[in-house]
Amino acid sequence: MSGNQSDSVVKMAMIGTGGMARHHTRRILQQQDTTKMHVVCEPSGEAYETFCELFEEAGVEPPPNEPELAKLLDRYGDELDAAFIITPHVYHHDHAKACLEAGVDVLLEKPMVMNGAEAESLIETRDRTGRLLVVSFNGSLSPQVRTAVNMLRSGELGNILNVHATVWQNWKLGTAGKWRQVPEISGGGFMFDTGAHLLNTVADLVGEDFVEVAAWLDNRGAPVDILGTVMARTASGVLVTLSGCGDAIKSCHSDVRVFCEKAILRTGVWGETLEIWRDGADGFAPLPTPASQGQWEQFLRVRNGEIANPCPPEVGLRMARFWDAIQASAAQNGQMVQSGN
Repeated sequence: MSGNQSDSVVKMAMIGTGGMARHHTRRILQQQDTTKMHVVCEPSGEAYETFCELFEEAGVEPPPNEPELAKLLDRYGDELDAAFIITPHVYHHDHAKACLEAGVDVLLEKPMVMNGAEAESLIETRDRTGRLLVVSFNGSLSPQVRTAVNMLRSGELGNILNVHATVWQNWKLGTAGKWRQVPEISGGGFMFDTGAHLLNTVADLVGEDFVEVAAWLDNRGAPVDILGTVMARTASGVLVTLSGCGDAIKSCHSDVRVFCEKAILRTGVWGETLEIWRDGADGFAPLPTPASQGQWEQFLRVRNGEIANPCPPEVGLRMARFWDAIQASAAQNGQMVQSGN
């Protein structure tokens, strides 16, 4: 690596330069006092050219492109501090593993991996290399969900009884003909793409494994799931119901409600809001939370030791096992399956 966690400027590699990478890069370009995008890895020349336009607009020289990750790490690995991996889901495990083994800290776009076995592999790699791995889930990285988790773990709201959550979007139309509807690449459809935020945020809030799962998935004529309904029970007996609709009218929204013995929390799968309905109150009231920060800013704060990792791979493992069980149950027309360890 080119330096250590006290370095003022982090040299990073952007792995993948598609639409989501461009979204994050616009913000990263405003942080040149903390971050230098040293190199990118993008096999598509067209995508790289579009990506470079962001740098030209900002008056910054675009980073070079090495289309093959192995060659990038061989040539630049000793110069890099971190990598932001934003590639199609099927590549997440191998790309993250290669970067960690090259001594590079990793911020990994959601969902972390395709299944539980890959999640276990990344945790082993993280432990063996001693590098940092943060999963870039908006919900887990939001002050709203972090505040909710802290309140739930403190016991001030009593035990969690039920969780009910839903997310919807006109996803089917927006992803038609794209890799997100190719199951071998995406690992699933709406419930594993936008719906991954639903699964992860609920997994983060309950903070324990799901032990029994029953699920139904409907492809609506697509190659991947478009609609999904899930019922589950956690290790301590929390009852969970989830619903996802990827063929909604033009919209994208969510609602998550955590029913506790002393209050009800309401948030969203991306941590859009946080409200509480306490016993004796007339309804929901907003809860104060710290200012929100972007994923890369939070990654840097974790890397500098300023905050704990808000979304470590252990959260990704819980979600991956949950998704494994959802698929197994749906393949059996909703038959209950065992999950967890």
